[in-house]
This record gives sequence, structure tokens and C-alpha cells, in this order.
Amino acid sequence: MTKSYRVAILGATGAVGAELLSLLDTRNFPIADLKLLASPRSAGKTLEFKGESLPIEAVSTTAFQNIDIVLASAGSEASKTWAPVAVAAGCVVVDNSSAFRQDPQVPLVVPEVNRYALKQHQGIVANPNCTTILLSVVVYPLHRVIPIDRLVVSTYQSASGAGARAMAELENQAREILEGKEPTREVFSYPLAFNLFLHNSPVNDQGYCGEEMKMLNETRKIFAQPDLRLTATCVRVPVLRAHSEAVNIEFRAPFPVKTAIAVLKQSPGVSVVQDFASNYFPMPIDASGKDDVLVGRIRADLSHPNALELWLCGDQIRKGAALNAIQIAEAMIADQLL
Repeated sequence: MTKSYRVAILGATGAVGAELLSLLDTRNFPIADLKLLASPRSAGKTLEFKGESLPIEAVSTTAFQNIDIVLASAGSEASKTWAPVAVAAGCVVVDNSSAFRQDPQVPLVVPEVNRYALKQHQGIVANPNCTTILLSVVVYPLHRVIPIDRLVVSTYQSASGAGARAMAELENQAREILEGKEPTREVFSYPLAFNLFLHNSPVNDQGYCGEEMKMLNETRKIFAQPDLRLTATCVRVPVLRAHSEAVNIEFRAPFPVKTAIAVLKQSPGVSVVQDFASNYFPMPIDASGKDDVLVGRIRADLSHPNALELWLCGDQIRKGAALNAIQIAEAMIADQLL
């Protein structure tokens, strides 16, 4: 008989929380009991799960009693407050925020890449940033064949990366602009509809924003390669969900394009999508709602003998957040780490 687990979702009312709820259902996660937690303002509302209306409870010091797994997606400050409380209550926390990603005591895991790191958990496992997850799933299989010397990444990030309110703001702004009105701005400082801007995270003294530094530091930790050379430019674009990335990869030796395509076609969590004759390659509209990261336009870099270029798209809410968290929990169950 398959063992089942008592699960809590912290941040159940957000975009990622809704996706977690959906995926727990469709993947038939072994649930004995499901608790939905959020801030006090959401307490008393209900959400549907497997045809049943489940109440949303306000998170509290006693909310994690008799829970095995907490899937947390309520933001960094909430995780810093509640994750230690949950661990003290005997839970394992899979945290989707940035709160613990650079903590040397906390594994930062993409199951297709470094599942082995789960063995070192001390109650908390960090879910990486969305752009890092999508990048890692695609480039790590190539890195295993010929080591990567340098990565240059440009991202095209959807509104979903800033949450459900940002998605609603983009839709509302599009209507307002088409009606000749000034676009309303609440989540973003600048209009996103019919526009784009460099990522809206704080910029450091070196001119890099927080999102770009996440990609650098997190990829190094996941690959267990602290000297990996990586630079990124992150851009917010008027797409509802699914991020895109243009990636230039310098290897330590020449990497034939046909070999790279063959490797990626065999890689878990990756789908190769490319038709050069039709100029058809991965698009956010195709990646939305999909588990796999779509990759295509795989070609040699004409300026460097050891470099390849590729383009990828992946659902930010799904593999970039909720799905990766659930895959972490599934791996921990399979590896008897709970």
C-alpha cells in the first residue's frame, strides 16, 4: 500500500499556490490530508480540490502540527518567519521564495540536475528562481557531455513572475491602452502592455539587478561549480505566463550541433521544438501549461568555435515554480528522505 502524506500549501491563494493545488490533483500526489494556509485576510475563503471545497486557514504557530510536507509560496518574508516554525513542528518545507537559496545548509534543487543534494536537507529545501530552473534543465545535460566554460543569457520574462496581480495588471493595461486611456500602474513602475523594460528588481553597484544575480549565484550552486562564468540581462516583457531565454554557451571543446540536439531529445523535462524551414521555434504561447521546457533554434555560434546558441521557453508558474517544488517532494518520497 502506498504511503500518503499530510500536506500544507502556504500561500494557497497566489498564482503559484493555485498551480500547486492543480498539480497535486493531476499528478495524483499521495495526500492523506491537505491544509491551505494564507494570510489572515484570506481566512474563511475556500478553494476547490478534487471536487471538495477546502477552507483557507490563517497561518499561525500551531498551523503546522501534524503536517509532513509544506509547499511554501508566500514570499521571502513569510518563509523566513514560518519555515523554521514548520521545521520545528516536524515538517519538511519546500520553499519557493529566495529566503534560503544561498544558505549553505539548504539544498537548492532542480531534480533533473542535482537530486542527490536532497540527501543533505535539514528540514528545508529551496526551490530555485524560475529563470534558473528553466536554464538548468536545458543546459546541464550538455554540460555533462562537454563542460561549460561560460554562459551568456538574455531573458524575456512574463508578468506571471511578479504574481497574479501583475498578470491582471497587464490584461487591464492592454484594454486601457486600446481604449485610448492612460494605463493604470500598481505592480510595476512602468506600463508593461505594448512595452518592455529591464527587470524590476533592485540594481547593485555593478549595474546588475537582483534577478540577474540570482541566475548567476543559483546556477553556480545547482551545478556545484562556484567558478562558473555566467552573465545575464533580464527583461520583463508583455507576456502573461512562460519565460523565454536566449542562451549562448561556450564549451571547453567544440560541441557538434547534431550531438547537442540528440542529447537534448533524450533529456528529462526537455522538448526540442524547431522547424528552420517554417521559422518555427518555442514560443510562450506554446510553453504555457506545459511541464517540459521547450528548446530550439540550436545552432553553432559563428563567432566562437566552441559555442552554441539556443532559445528556450518554459512555463514560469509551472516548471519555473510549482511543478519543480512538487517534483522535489516526489523525489524525497521516492528516496525515503522524509
